[in-house]
Amino acid sequence: MDPVTLTTERLLLRPLDARDIQATYEACQDPAIQRWTTVPSPYERIHAEFFIEQMAPEGWRTDSAYNFAVVPRDGGPLLASLNLHRSLNLHSVPPGAWETGFWTAKEYRGHGYITEAVGALAHWAFTALDAGRLEWRAEVGNNASRAVAERAGFRIEGVLRAGLPHRGTLRDAWLGALLPGDLGLPSSQPYVSATS
Repeated sequence: MDPVTLTTERLLLRPLDARDIQATYEACQDPAIQRWTTVPSPYERIHAEFFIEQMAPEGWRTDSAYNFAVVPRDGGPLLASLNLHRSLNLHSVPPGAWETGFWTAKEYRGHGYITEAVGALAHWAFTALDAGRLEWRAEVGNNASRAVAERAGFRIEGVLRAGLPHRGTLRDAWLGALLPGDLGLPSSQPYVSATS
């Protein structure tokens, strides 16, 4: 897929590019980002260069992962980064399930930027990619990520024991999901809830 840019009221979600290398390097020095995400630790500039110059473009080329820089709509610094990738859950139903992950630079937390960005990403996934389900997972204890997911409309479905590999160790993970109907959008397949 050719890279796309998404907009919200306050934000621009654009593909990561060379402009974001230094800001990504600096943001990923935050111990919280290293603790709760899969970025390398310690995080060196070469990691940002490799991710932005090679991995992110390859994801777009192969339609396996779409990585976005989150910046103010009227221009400004890198606030956050988020991605959409094929679900890690190999038994995910429906097969069109995608997963999102994100981080926010420490100095821009608490302003609702990533919640707003996740909402735009979800709408795009359901309308442009015909996703049937969007999943979020985070290690149990990552309360900030869970709060973002819940504010974006994800329903927490439970805990996956040993459900998240992190630095050579399996960790318990919260799993949440968002369906097209949660955003008032049609689903590509009929859905009958057990609770309706």
